[in-house]
Amino acid sequence: MPPRLSRFLVGLIAGLLLGLGYAWLIQPVTYYDTAPDSLRQDFRTDYVLMAAQSYQADGDLQAAIVRLAALGPQDPARIVEQASAYAEANDFAAADREALRQLADDLRALASAPEIAPP
Repeated sequence: MPPRLSRFLVGLIAGLLLGLGYAWLIQPVTYYDTAPDSLRQDFRTDYVLMAAQSYQADGDLQAAIVRLAALGPQDPARIVEQASAYAEANDFAAADREALRQLADDLRALASAPEIAPP
């Protein structure tokens, strides 16, 4: 191999290693003030579980809906169903799965309740 090519390759590899070391170890990306709708599925499930536990404690369904709205424009019942499926697949505690089930049931009941027009 010509010496010029070997020096180029050594410089290229050294530059890549130094760049990766700087980006990963010295100055890594720091995320802050991120929106809940950008969370991974496991963290989304934890967020929904916290909303379900809060609902279980205070019984305020509207507050639970507002908390779930932070996860995006999707129907809150669908968000809870996705979290419940993830919790079931990953063996969450029975009490946690029950809290999610109760919130999902109450959201479905609210959605199926007929609207009453004012007189």
